[in-house]
Amino acid sequence: MTARPFHFKHFSLFHHQSTMKVGTDAILLGAWIPLKNVKIALDIGTGCGILGLMLSQRAVPKLDAVELDELSAAEAKYNFNSSRWRDQLQVYCMDIRRFADEFPTKRYDLIVSNPPFFVNSFKSVQQRKNQARHTDSLSFEELTTVVKKLLNPTATFAVVLPFKESLDFVETAETIGLYVNARQLIIPVEGRPANRINLLFSLNPVGEIQSKNFTIRNTKGDFTEQYKHTLKDFYLGL
Repeated sequence: MTARPFHFKHFSLFHHQSTMKVGTDAILLGAWIPLKNVKIALDIGTGCGILGLMLSQRAVPKLDAVELDELSAAEAKYNFNSSRWRDQLQVYCMDIRRFADEFPTKRYDLIVSNPPFFVNSFKSVQQRKNQARHTDSLSFEELTTVVKKLLNPTATFAVVLPFKESLDFVETAETIGLYVNARQLIIPVEGRPANRINLLFSLNPVGEIQSKNFTIRNTKGDFTEQYKHTLKDFYLGL
């Protein structure tokens, strides 16, 4: 590889061949997810493997990563094998629906995803990018159906989505039997509305959904103390 890696405090990774690069959405999701009693996790659409590496740093003992795109899967495998957690990370290059069929006994304490979310929108000329970002290749219904199949009874499913698309996702998930029990509204700049949301689902509805706001930048354009505190264990220079 000739490109330079992206360096974090405890790992480095390449993301230049992946359809989903290192980005704020995945990083905020990886830092937010509750990990109580998680012994094995699954990352659906791992891209370059950023979520798998973050969760490993946060002491998840074992993680499987599924990625349909061959170049992305190869890059994730390289990043995993270059990390200190190489023995507890595994990449599967296949469609998640095929994965569920081929491994019918696998069950997870946590499933995470930064999934395709564009519906009926303008598409890129790059087919690989379309596959990663548009729901044509994996609809909300297909994703939530396979997630429910792979979850342990007391497990959780964490996902990051644009706020608008999340409304349809939550409605679809509830028809499948997945219910929101926590959410984090991500506000790009203080005073503006949320444009992203982290959601945590379980197989059983809760009486009261835990909801908190997370603001990335203040009105001056600087990172908030909330942002710096949350990501201080990952980003260099915070």
